[in-house]
Amino acid sequence: MKDFSCIVHHMNSLNLAIENLTSPPVLAFVLGALAVVVRSDLRLPDPIHTWISTYLLLAIGLKGGHALRDTDLASVSGPAALTIAFGIAIPVAIFFVTSRMLRLTAEDAGSIAAHYGSVSVVTFTAAMIFAAEANFIAEPFMTSLVAILEIPGIVVALVLASMKSDGVQWRTAVHEVLTGRSVLLLVGGLVMGFVSSANSFARVEPFFVGMFSGLLTLFLLDMGATVANRFKTSGRIPLRLTVFAIVSPVVTGSIGILAAHAIGLSVGGAAVFGIMVASASYIAAPAAVRIALPQADSGLSLGLALGVTFPFNLIVGIPMAFSFSRFIGG
Repeated sequence: MKDFSCIVHHMNSLNLAIENLTSPPVLAFVLGALAVVVRSDLRLPDPIHTWISTYLLLAIGLKGGHALRDTDLASVSGPAALTIAFGIAIPVAIFFVTSRMLRLTAEDAGSIAAHYGSVSVVTFTAAMIFAAEANFIAEPFMTSLVAILEIPGIVVALVLASMKSDGVQWRTAVHEVLTGRSVLLLVGGLVMGFVSSANSFARVEPFFVGMFSGLLTLFLLDMGATVANRFKTSGRIPLRLTVFAIVSPVVTGSIGILAAHAIGLSVGGAAVFGIMVASASYIAAPAAVRIALPQADSGLSLGLALGVTFPFNLIVGIPMAFSFSRFIGG
């Protein structure tokens, strides 16, 4: 009987992986990367890329804020506290690993810790869409956790770097993070969605909810080309750092899933939480690092976050997280 249940679990995991690999967002990402390989001119104009990213951030905030209207706020306190704990612990661990074990400078270690301590909103969104398509139920307050996780990791990483090096402008960088486009759109969208009535939200729902998956697919098409161009122009990333960029999300994601189950999140919610903490920022963190750590190799941090961890999570990490969460949840 035990052998049969193991076979069923492996078959379910395989089905989840196939479903993810054949989803339009993932296929669009692959198509974008392939376009660069074959030297096609397939790219979205920069203004369109900026417009779509603005749409996605605001739409995520609006949907999450509106969902919070019907949620007992007391039930959010535990997950919010866990999110803050991970937002502090992850950059500390990443800074230790990269500075002590991988022998990077304090500036580079702080830069990588800032990227991996924050969150990729696009990866989170892909996980939420995967949950819906694979019939997993995730708690409606997950979007609010994304907004919470966006900031602490960057702040902690910059403070750690400032303790080990001179000339780190972390206070200016913190201001940049708090007033940056991604945080303002996420938090502003949460507030707008929360205070909006059901009737007023229904008027914008066809645009911000109905068109969301399609615009995300377009965005990932352009992201695939961006990742491929990053490798084309900057060359190969050192093997030890490539391994780090794959092992790190597996470890942090697995711990996140276990912790989320421990506080009572659903199978789908725990999987999404695991993907959140396993992701790496490539929007808010680079802007802050550019100001606070001018001596850091920002191309290296962005290459790891966007060129390795992002596609790994998008293609492998998401189905792996949901499979592991379902296994833990029984």
